[in-house]
Amino acid sequence: MGPYIIRNLCAAGHEVSAFHRGQTRAELPEGVKEILGNRDRLPEYTSDLQQLSPEVVLDMVVWHEQHARDLMTAFTGIAKRVVVASSQDVYQSFGRLNKREDGKIDPSPITENSPLRTKLYPFRGETPRAEDDPQSWLDHYDKIPAERVVLNHPELSGTILRLPAVYGPHDPRRRMFLYLKRMLDGREAILLDEREARWRWTHGYVENVADAITLAVTDSRAIGRIYNVGEPFALSSAERVGQIAQAANWRGRIVTVPSERVPEKLRPGINADQDIVVDTSRIRQELGYSEHIDLAEAFRRTIAWERDHFPEKIDPEMFDYAAEDKALAELMIAR
Repeated sequence: MGPYIIRNLCAAGHEVSAFHRGQTRAELPEGVKEILGNRDRLPEYTSDLQQLSPEVVLDMVVWHEQHARDLMTAFTGIAKRVVVASSQDVYQSFGRLNKREDGKIDPSPITENSPLRTKLYPFRGETPRAEDDPQSWLDHYDKIPAERVVLNHPELSGTILRLPAVYGPHDPRRRMFLYLKRMLDGREAILLDEREARWRWTHGYVENVADAITLAVTDSRAIGRIYNVGEPFALSSAERVGQIAQAANWRGRIVTVPSERVPEKLRPGINADQDIVVDTSRIRQELGYSEHIDLAEAFRRTIAWERDHFPEKIDPEMFDYAAEDKALAELMIAR
């Protein structure tokens, strides 16, 4: 999202500086000041960052409480306010979805005032990861404590943006690849667990989400506010695969299958009765946000990029077509 936001800000005439690892340098507009460094060691760069004298600081990489504390310490007395990219995984509904929170299914839609998770550190297991494990940061990941640090700071004002599942070019998760590869491989049918097929999750196309973030950075009415960001509708998984099919010009069938007949690797592993449908009306009403890229174009751009950027490593067990053909055959017999 970063390069899109920076381009938006530069186009609007703002003076922009970027603190980053150096992986997006070719994508930055001319005139953007750069400080290269490691976000996890932010205090080491405080002096250089303070010399920029920013009015507003946008932090896209606040994963946990210490990140937030380092941010507020670095810019207190320097900046007028900070804007922090958070996540909709702070909501209790995500705890229900991931089977880490007990209780009844939460109603939809989720607003900024909906209850948050009561169990912190959603990706921490019973056994801590080793320090040299590339995924060790997940043991500390939780944006709920981070949000509290930002919003409760006595001197530096903050804005929280709770982002959806973001898709589009440069998506490191390649959210559409699982289905797109099957289409490009000429599969005649794509299997979906029948419960997952109905499941709804609010998404946002990267350029549109960047627009929302830009508004929060440039509009002082965002001070002290929390905003959900995302599309004004939530497609079901089956509808989302249908949009991918249109963008990829695939004419096959989407087949819903009882959970017990779905190959194990394709089972979602979530409580698919818990939808994640988020109300994004606040940012639309208060800051005037709206999407400038429509759904069809968003999928077209995403699929065009994903066609040309397959993952370096592909798990062959996720594409066990023999197992899928067997499940399809069994379904036809059962019917």
